[in-house]
Amino acid sequence: PHIKTARYADYHAHAKTRGVVYLPTTSYIEMNEWTLPAHAANKLANMVAASKDGGRFEHEKAFLRGGIWKNFFTRYPESNWMHKRMLSLSHRLHGLPEARQTQEMRDMLYEAQANDAYWHGLFGGLYLPHLRRAVYHAIVALERLLDQVSARPYKHVEDLDRDGVDEIFLQNNVLQAVVKLDGSASLCELDAYALQHNFGDSLRRTEEHYYRKVHLGEEQQHTGEGIASPHDRVSFKHEITPADMKMDVRDRNLFQDAWKLSAEHELAPITNYVLKSERQEARTVTLGCQLGHVLVSKHFALSEQNLRVTYHFNGEGEGEFVTELNIAMPSCDGPAGRFIHNGLISGGIGEKLEINGLKEIILDDTVLGGKLLLHCTKPVSFQAHPHFTVSQSEAGFEKIMQAVTLVLSWPIDASHKELTIDIEVIKHIS
Repeated sequence: PHIKTARYADYHAHAKTRGVVYLPTTSYIEMNEWTLPAHAANKLANMVAASKDGGRFEHEKAFLRGGIWKNFFTRYPESNWMHKRMLSLSHRLHGLPEARQTQEMRDMLYEAQANDAYWHGLFGGLYLPHLRRAVYHAIVALERLLDQVSARPYKHVEDLDRDGVDEIFLQNNVLQAVVKLDGSASLCELDAYALQHNFGDSLRRTEEHYYRKVHLGEEQQHTGEGIASPHDRVSFKHEITPADMKMDVRDRNLFQDAWKLSAEHELAPITNYVLKSERQEARTVTLGCQLGHVLVSKHFALSEQNLRVTYHFNGEGEGEFVTELNIAMPSCDGPAGRFIHNGLISGGIGEKLEINGLKEIILDDTVLGGKLLLHCTKPVSFQAHPHFTVSQSEAGFEKIMQAVTLVLSWPIDASHKELTIDIEVIKHIS
């Protein structure tokens, strides 16, 4: 006898159906555990452990399935956003006449579909910035190719990630800024097409089921036969503190605003921005909110290679206004990224930095092949620190730098009725 291969559709065309079958979840059991929220994953782990201890596991494991792969999209909004960006570009590509589709476009789409970056497992997955960066590199490159043959509007509104909240896309064929209309008026994506890079590609800290091993300080010793599974071993690649695992209460976006009335008050995130209804220009968007007796207006505008964000403050008030930018730089805490202030290197991007009265600073990155210049029209207090997440890998629990966090603050007073922050992206000359 010989085996002849065939496509399902071709076989089904001449063979009768023998019955209805739906495939169950067939991922390995650890994967089905990792897809669940931490509390549910811990319950599943307890059930599996009880089954093994009771000698029932071989008979029961088919029923201890856990979650399904697509739970990763609900667990990690960053994965869902990346996935829906890819799907939207796939739809655009396949909507083109076949003669206008190119092999380069298809290659970029296939690279954007590399699944490792969309989920989280023992090898890192979504937690590894270089994997996400490769996907966004392909997404931004494909979008640029599609725009060259089928132009997009300079501004459009849609709920791309299907979470019930609209986003505004501003683009000028050089940069693209995506504004969340969730009350934060923050940027969830900032693309530079020449560099094929998304500066908004970060990851928030979220609770993981394996954190309880860190909290309990479990140094488990393998007592069974053979080699211990890397899922069961507990080791530490880096020193992990409770502060390293403090959960984020909001997205790690750019221009996440907060304020406080005085030194005695805590910093309060601003969540009540609303879109202003008046007619707005094609590459701009204006949002506003009320802070006590102060009306805040926040204006985004794209021009050439520049993103301009302008804050206006109307009314009488006092206190401090703060905006946070989480910026993805490919070098992370490696040696290729550095701050340049007043023409001098002020330290690495993965190091802490504080500057009072800052008006301009450069984030230079050799791996990126470019630099980001930040300029303020008035002096601000500047703080920078690396944003790390904690995850588990075969090497043990480790801290991974996801972005550099820039915190800009200034007083709400008569001298700061308006402040403009410019971001310019510059490609290195080869």
